[in-house]
Amino acid sequence: MTATGLLETGPEDAFEDLAQLAASVTGCTRAFITLVDDHRSFWKSCVGVNAPELPTRQNPVRESFCYFLVGLGGEPFVIEDAAADPRTSGHPSVVPMKIGAWAGYPILAPGGEVLGSMCVIDENPHTWQPAELSSLATMARAVSNEINLRTSLTVAQDALVTAQDALRTSSALARSLQDSLLPPVLQQVPGLETAASYLPAAGGTTVVGDFYDLFHAKGPWWCTVMGDVCGKGTEAAKVTALARYTLRAEATQHLSPALVCERLNSALLEQRIGDRFLTAVYVTFRTTGGGIAGRLCTAGHLPALIRRADGRVQQVGRPGTLLGVFPDVLLNDVRFRLAPGDTLLLYTDGATEARARRTTSSGDRPQFGEDALAAAFAGCRGLDAAGIVTHLSEILAEHSGDWASDDTALLVLRVPPRS
Repeated sequence: MTATGLLETGPEDAFEDLAQLAASVTGCTRAFITLVDDHRSFWKSCVGVNAPELPTRQNPVRESFCYFLVGLGGEPFVIEDAAADPRTSGHPSVVPMKIGAWAGYPILAPGGEVLGSMCVIDENPHTWQPAELSSLATMARAVSNEINLRTSLTVAQDALVTAQDALRTSSALARSLQDSLLPPVLQQVPGLETAASYLPAAGGTTVVGDFYDLFHAKGPWWCTVMGDVCGKGTEAAKVTALARYTLRAEATQHLSPALVCERLNSALLEQRIGDRFLTAVYVTFRTTGGGIAGRLCTAGHLPALIRRADGRVQQVGRPGTLLGVFPDVLLNDVRFRLAPGDTLLLYTDGATEARARRTTSSGDRPQFGEDALAAAFAGCRGLDAAGIVTHLSEILAEHSGDWASDDTALLVLRVPPRS
């Protein structure tokens, strides 16, 4: 551990950002990046703990849950009820540190040695969700890569190849982190076709803020959202994580999309994550005997599109205030219905702002535009939800020559036509 040069060093943005993101993704008040040696554990980052001076950022290794990972050969250590679990019930830190639940993934050296942990602590027992643990594992790998990259850059010329490999790994981890903030598979809504796609910008290796989600709220009600966070990198990822989990929590309490977006705006202002803001279109709906009845709120985002069964396309949504900037926002619910054969399309500005491919005859690269997107959507006759997403993606790729200038997300809800 001494070789990393990080013991007894102060906070750094690269690590603080990941710890903050871990706390946001899991909803825990405390998150740590901890490094260990034979005698102590040192908090390189500690969210939710007031430890401004370096001597207060360490404790004897026997008092640290992090040390459990040393003997696990690179496996995680996850506890849902620390007081009841026989592995930790007698641990000296459970009561004084108010550990209700603990989840940690190892920080590994290139040879597999455990250098420490990326962990979160909940004051109460916590049933860890697979998405939370997957994100935590990704962030632990990102910390490992950051430390190993720094170490490799201090060695002689013969380590240059290793450093280049680490840089490539860093790019892959950035995309892995982005993917962890998107649902791997859309939840299935009975009686409804659903499909979505996420296309990263060409050559992009930085975590960006486009996100979407589809989930059950309560009773017959379902929710879906498409959002776009300003900026890139870990700061944008923190806002994305906060938005996604806030929306899911508020959806169980409120059926008004405008009210849920107002609550998200308050959460963003309370967190004050840099100067980031986001736009979103948020939908609450239920299935009926004749299709879908729902309400939609547009917060600084592009309007949604509805394609009727006869091919007519219309915009839905009234312009509203973007989120995370102003304490008072103007947001409105707009009611809509989908009948059999009708389709709702949500999208980010990567679709409408896609630049045309370069040609030798002209340097002009016009954007695809809202009218072209509506026309392409109108041309989706006879296609199911997955086919519509594929068709629109192919048209955008053709327009841009497979060189997307921005990340693009699409989400489709379609009421199947009656047989």
